[in-house]
Amino acid sequence: MTTAVFPGSFDPPTYGHLNIIERASKLFDSVDVVIAVNPKKHSLFTADERLSLIKQLTKDFENVTVHEWEGLVVNYAKKNGANILLRGIRNTNDFAYEFDLSLMNHTLNADIETLFIPTEQKYSIIKSSAIKELAWFGGDISGMVPPIVAEEMRKKMAEKEKTAEN
Repeated sequence: MTTAVFPGSFDPPTYGHLNIIERASKLFDSVDVVIAVNPKKHSLFTADERLSLIKQLTKDFENVTVHEWEGLVVNYAKKNGANILLRGIRNTNDFAYEFDLSLMNHTLNADIETLFIPTEQKYSIIKSSAIKELAWFGGDISGMVPPIVAEEMRKKMAEKEKTAEN
């Protein structure tokens, strides 16, 4: 059985992420979506919130499971018997960054292979940081994130605005 690991911060989960998950679910026996928990990173959503959102968004994929992990993703893969890391690529900048990361991961664990899946063109401009900024200023993010994510982002932005006023 071939298990692939698709790690990321997923803050927020986007249509681009879902596109990669859907395509990977057709290529591999199972796909572990791994919510990377980095305590040094300031995320909009908590790890538990991201976990809940991704679980809701992937519930119809029978061979996709969602997990949280704090630490090196190669250690997650080794612990769970996976030897494939999936990375979505939007452009050449992503490729350069992900290529270097794949070399480091392979150095840490020579049994790990990284496979790159280019995003579909319609998702190539979707970037989590830009979505958060657009949402903060009340822009339309409906073409970038699923409705449940957009709603949760609106709630977060309202909370932050309320906190800023006090």
